[in-house]
Amino acid sequence: MSNLSAWIEFNPSVPLEKGKDYPFVAMDQIQPGIRYVRAVTQRNFPSGGARFSHGDTLFARITPCLENGKIAQFIAEPEDCGFGSTEFFVLRARENIADPAFVYYLAKTELLRGTAIQSMVGADGRQRADVESLRQLEIDLPDLPVQQKIGQVLAHYDDLIETNRRRIALLEESARLLYREWFVNMRYPGCSSLRDASEPPQGWEIKPLAEVATVNRASLGSKSEMVDIQYVDIASVETGIVMGTSKMPYSEAPGRARRFVQHGDVIWSCVRPNRRSYALLWEPDDDVVVSTGFAVLTASSVPFSYLYFATTSDDFVSYLTNRATGAAYPAVSGKDFEEAPLLCPDSQVLQDFHERCLPMLELRSKLIRQNVCLTEARDALLPKLMSGAIQV
Repeated sequence: MSNLSAWIEFNPSVPLEKGKDYPFVAMDQIQPGIRYVRAVTQRNFPSGGARFSHGDTLFARITPCLENGKIAQFIAEPEDCGFGSTEFFVLRARENIADPAFVYYLAKTELLRGTAIQSMVGADGRQRADVESLRQLEIDLPDLPVQQKIGQVLAHYDDLIETNRRRIALLEESARLLYREWFVNMRYPGCSSLRDASEPPQGWEIKPLAEVATVNRASLGSKSEMVDIQYVDIASVETGIVMGTSKMPYSEAPGRARRFVQHGDVIWSCVRPNRRSYALLWEPDDDVVVSTGFAVLTASSVPFSYLYFATTSDDFVSYLTNRATGAAYPAVSGKDFEEAPLLCPDSQVLQDFHERCLPMLELRSKLIRQNVCLTEARDALLPKLMSGAIQV
């Protein structure tokens, strides 16, 4: 056994030039359980921040990001370097000693994450891990060929998850483009090219959302007889997708585990709406309960497909952002959702839109569920491979 630093270089030196633009990775780009992160923007390098290269693992060191599992492998062109939040540790496999994929999966294990969490110090809410706790960790790792095999086995799961994520995004965008074409550009089937596009077509109205949907339809009482629940909190939702549920006895659930949901409901985070934490629920189990931090929108006189795309459009996000109050954590209320203006087309156009969207939403939902299953299988396999309980 030897220190982990014999296999992994922590916060390696990366030559970046101050004042020059480089790929940038923010903390909120990293989604727990998603292996890869790519820079979507470039920023001027100010001389500070974590520095990394293609294949390096980014490891959140601050609470609650570390506890939530914000760990990812930076992917870029092999020669590209980048920088990111100062709240990252950077882990790099030592050449010819450790495998980059293995290092990423090792970082996700309870051994490394647990050690880092135990080392955290600082004021409540701003605690940070000590990198020395990882450097000095005594560990016995397999040789490089075995590391590479373990990385390859686990990568099969993540590669399929990534493929499904791309398909999910394409399906979502296809349906969203249809929404924009029909209800923003007003080029729906049967429309007149001579019509004034600044005015709603005849028979269409603008109504408050409360007239076409119910906000927070039902909630659990404090004396609920439910034994076990599947809980969805805000951290479990990224844009458009519920990443998974936390199964637990109701008696041990957080006090915010209150909102009932049903098929077709739209859940929208009330906190920081500009971050677009929303999802469309597809055939949830009867024991799924979401946080009171969500507004739950249940369609009543419009199809749920239309409600979903209308309440997640750029205009609707702008409305919520403008209505949000609070400095540190801008938030909206159920009343803000109820009062939101919503364009309500005639019933035939709505039905046509729903029929066109339904196959895309159904396939999208199947791929999301498949990814949940793949994630659970990968996470069950990971500690067994790492510990040697299962041989590759």
